[in-house]
Amino acid sequence: MSPRWEHNPEVRRGAHVAYHLHAHLVFVTKYRRGVFTAQMLVRCEEIMRDVCADFGAELKQFNGEHDHVHLLVHYPPKVALSKLVNSLKGVSSRYLRQEFTGQVNRNIMHGRFWSGSYFAGSVGGAPLEIVRRYIQAQERPGRQPEGWWGDSPTG
Repeated sequence: MSPRWEHNPEVRRGAHVAYHLHAHLVFVTKYRRGVFTAQMLVRCEEIMRDVCADFGAELKQFNGEHDHVHLLVHYPPKVALSKLVNSLKGVSSRYLRQEFTGQVNRNIMHGRFWSGSYFAGSVGGAPLEIVRRYIQAQERPGRQPEGWWGDSPTG
């Protein structure tokens, strides 16, 4: 390991990779029907935590309201986020419709639990501008080095 590399327990390692990938996911119920109760949200979190574990991912944070849920997921680079999302939505839909039949069937139409769309945003790490400046400041062979913040080395 490079002496510049400080150990961070949040950075996971594989045979040929070090990674720290997080995604903020938001799933909305079909037609934004307000079906979630406190008990359903607890069960939804359990289901989604298990699905994440099956993918080698970790559900770091979960919460929701009557018509949507938010997840913060730490996932490995071998996982296609779209596949994880499809599994999270599919498995949770199946279990929630089975276990809360009366509640869900009264409010959700056409046998669908989740809306077909979702939000996924990458989160964590340095702000984009800091990363951009860091990449710009790399000492490219044959180029006059610049300071970290883009100023000249002589001031």
